[in-house]
Amino acid sequence: MSDAEAAILVVDDNDDNRYTLTRRLRRQGFTDLTEATSGREALEQVARRPFDLVLLDVMMPEMNGYQVLEHLKADDKLRHIPVIMISALSELDSVVRCIELGAEDYLPKPFNAVLLNARIGASLERKRLHDRERAHLAEIDRQRQRADELLHAMLPVPAVSELKANDRIEPRRFDDVAVLFADVVGFTRYCDRNPPEAVVANLDHLASTFERITDAHGLEKIKTVGDAFMATANLLDRHADPVMASLRAAFALADAARSTPAGWQMRSGIHIGPVVAGVVGSRKFSFDLWGDTVNLAQRLSSLGAEPAVHLSAAAWARVAERATGSSLGELDVKGKGNVEIVRCLSIDE
Repeated sequence: MSDAEAAILVVDDNDDNRYTLTRRLRRQGFTDLTEATSGREALEQVARRPFDLVLLDVMMPEMNGYQVLEHLKADDKLRHIPVIMISALSELDSVVRCIELGAEDYLPKPFNAVLLNARIGASLERKRLHDRERAHLAEIDRQRQRADELLHAMLPVPAVSELKANDRIEPRRFDDVAVLFADVVGFTRYCDRNPPEAVVANLDHLASTFERITDAHGLEKIKTVGDAFMATANLLDRHADPVMASLRAAFALADAARSTPAGWQMRSGIHIGPVVAGVVGSRKFSFDLWGDTVNLAQRLSSLGAEPAVHLSAAAWARVAERATGSSLGELDVKGKGNVEIVRCLSIDE
């Protein structure tokens, strides 16, 4: 913004004074000039459009310049507008009062044209600096919000809070954590037979749906890897019924997958037990879990070639009276040996 482009509001109840002042401003190159004949009209004008400077007469009827200045400086949206007070008064106490109320500067009438031009120029320059500072701070705030969004995309909400508070996330052991793994049946074959745009679009839709489902059931989304989804219950946020919450989420995700244009089927595995959780990496870091509980839940999600929800015996014991299932007996699970597994058919409650 150049000085000539600055929007200036001239406030004075005297017609001759306004005419004289606006004529001098036009001679000095200012073109965007607005006049107000009273304090109330001035406040209406600044509420209607933005101004870069207000030239405000002190002595006016009904609402004097002091009162207008107080209103401007009390409004967070308007207080940044520089105000130069103009008055026939030359007493020091009037000058001091204007400055104390937040005026940018003060000019006596009749005013000197050279002095007027200099003080207007100085006020507009300070306004430009202030506007640049505000824009810079707004950009910093946008970048901070973007960083927060990225953190929340990578970490559970409680982990983000801990990272902000302590500048790190302490690795620790958590007991009684329900771990849910889910993946798409026949995903590799689907990728071979469909264009990549369709694959990514459907997978992105399903991943977004998974996030909504985990939030709705009080789970914490941990990560997505390809077509596999991982979430926990009772990890960083306490949960009174972690296995049932995971079971509901598994069935909800299966329904959501079937409703995609791809008509996908899901396999899920749920186990409950202790896990170790923490952040790995220093640049492309991620929050992850380790331990037998995680490994078994992942193995359960890959059993068979048909859509299903499989639970370990420990997990099934938490929901057996509230769900219908079919025992598969003890199966040889890779890396785990013989493990008792139940296939959940429905939730009864």
